[in-house]
Order: sequence, then C-alpha cells, then structure tokens
Amino acid sequence: MDDVPDNIDILIEILRNDYHIRVATSGEKALKIVYSDAPPDLILLDIMMPGLSGLELCRRLKANPDRRKIPIIFVTAMCTVEDEKLGLETGAVDYITKPVSLPVVLARVRTHLALYDQTRELERMVNQRTSELSMSRQQIIRRLGRAAEYRDDETGNHVLRVAHYSRLIAEAHGLGPKASGIIFSTAPMHDVGKIGIRDAILLKPGKLDAKEWEPMRQHPVIGANIIGRHENEMLETARIIALTHHERWDGNGYPSRLEGEGIPLAGRIVAIADVFDALISVRPYKKVFAIDDSINIMNAEDGHHFDPSLMAAFRKVLPAIRKIKEDYTDENGPMTDSGLTTDLPPGDEQLM
Repeated sequence: MDDVPDNIDILIEILRNDYHIRVATSGEKALKIVYSDAPPDLILLDIMMPGLSGLELCRRLKANPDRRKIPIIFVTAMCTVEDEKLGLETGAVDYITKPVSLPVVLARVRTHLALYDQTRELERMVNQRTSELSMSRQQIIRRLGRAAEYRDDETGNHVLRVAHYSRLIAEAHGLGPKASGIIFSTAPMHDVGKIGIRDAILLKPGKLDAKEWEPMRQHPVIGANIIGRHENEMLETARIIALTHHERWDGNGYPSRLEGEGIPLAGRIVAIADVFDALISVRPYKKVFAIDDSINIMNAEDGHHFDPSLMAAFRKVLPAIRKIKEDYTDENGPMTDSGLTTDLPPGDEQLM
C-alpha cells in the first residue's frame, strides 16, 4: 500500500511470482481491502500516503479485534531511528527502508507470513482444546444434575425440560446467545443438593412437617457446596443457580430470603422453569396439575414468588414451552440429553 506508482511496481515485481497481491494507493482504499471478506495475510505499508497516513491506518487496524493480528510491515523512506521506533511501537512487525532490497523484502515477507501461519494454527489448536474442555464441563454438569434428579424422578427428564424452559425464558427476556446458552447448560444442576437429603424426607408421600423442612431448605446450600466456587463462568453460574433457585421475588424464599433483583438473574429464571415443571409433573408429595391450571397458579404468583418481567417472558414463550413438555414427557421414559451440549459464542452478558 503506497501512493507512488514506481514503488508499487518495484514491490509487485519482487513478490508477484510467489504471492497474490492487492494494491491500494491511499489509506482509505487500503481499509476497504482489509475490511473485505477476504482480508490480506500480510500488509506492506508506506507511512507517507495522502489522506490517512500509514501510521494512522496501522493504529486503526491494531485497535480492531477482527484485524489486529494481520502483520504489518512498513516500507518507507523515513529511515531515522526515531521513525523506526515509532513504526514498531504503533504495531508493525517489521520496518524496511527505501530503496528496498529484493532479498530483504522476500526474506521478511516469507518470515512474517510463516509466523502468522504458525500463530493461527496455534490459536486453532487452543480454541479446539478450549471447546473440548467446555464440552467436558457440560457433560459433568449434566450427569450430576441427572444423578440428583433420579432420586425423586424415575426418568430424569425434569432437568432436561427445565434447561429448555430456562433458555426460552432467558432469550425472551433479551439475553444474548452466550448468557442463554450458559443458563441452558447449567440449569440441570439446580437440584444437585438433593444428593445430601435423606430419602425419608425427599421421598415422603405427602407434605413435609416443620421439622422435616429444616434440612430440606438446606439442599440449595448443599448443592452450591458440591459445585464449589470457580472462576469459570459456567461452573460459577451452576453454583449460583443451585443456591438461589428457591429464593422468591417477595423475599419469602430460602435459604437466604433474598428478594427482588437481589436474587441473581439466572436463579430467578430457573425458579420459574423449575416450579412450572414441578406443577405439571408427578411428585411423591403432589398430584399432577394440568398445564392450564399450572399456568394459572404461576400467574397468581407473578410479583410474589416470581419476577414480573421474567413472567412476561415466560408467557411469551408458552407455545414453545408446551412443545418441550410434549417432546420430553416422562411417559416416553428417559430421554437423551445430547441436546444440552451447546457451543457458547463470545459475548459480554453477565448472569450473576
């Protein structure tokens, strides 16, 4: 990228036998090439160009996450030590002064293209390994969630339905794909604390008395302790959901009597999904409620048990929720949980 035709011709002559070359005679034209669907693998850039200077063009590219990794070599007549220092500090990987030497240009271009290829391959391998680790975490989360659910649900399908309901509610509430995907993957762990509750309490056919409720109200704490605290966002979200999905919007929930927006968003979302599915499912302590009756019960708790804004999202996606209920019905026996594996795109949504 140069504004002097003779200089461009020289570089083309040096490189054309080995590389595909695209030419820009101004910074503005160079930006269009770099931001195209087929960006260059290496940029040879003059500093002194009309309009947008080479230095400013370099600064802009290095500030753009999608293009900053493309190596830039300055090819310029500005040859003082200060010029070279400024060019490298701006983000260039190399600095060649004019008049250019054929062997030098070829060697520098070859070296930096090879380094760039190596960098991209390493990034690909790291991304692949990171994806594999994420999948492993999700598998562990799902298996623990289903292990806990099998204690009072013969199919374990409850955790699958809750996961799907939770994602639908999250999306309808306006959460992006990353946040919704994390909730989808971690919601199955909401009742992992049941592992620590005695069968005499958990499987009691009928309502619990006050003495029996004391240990039962500790299962969110047990679940959070089983998962533990983690810097990893997915595992930390699983802990938060396990700990807070029985809190109530009005502050009368357990274990901490949190209220309103003091309850983490992920916990508020899963609370709606969990209660709704419990209403439409067989439990040792209750009969099955019809879907319409269950919806009426949920609506009566709008602003009491549940966050009103999330209840609005719940109502918006009721047709999809009804379909999930049919697709993952307990009458079909244990269902596969392969659908809970999700690739999580990058994003900045905060769940806590």
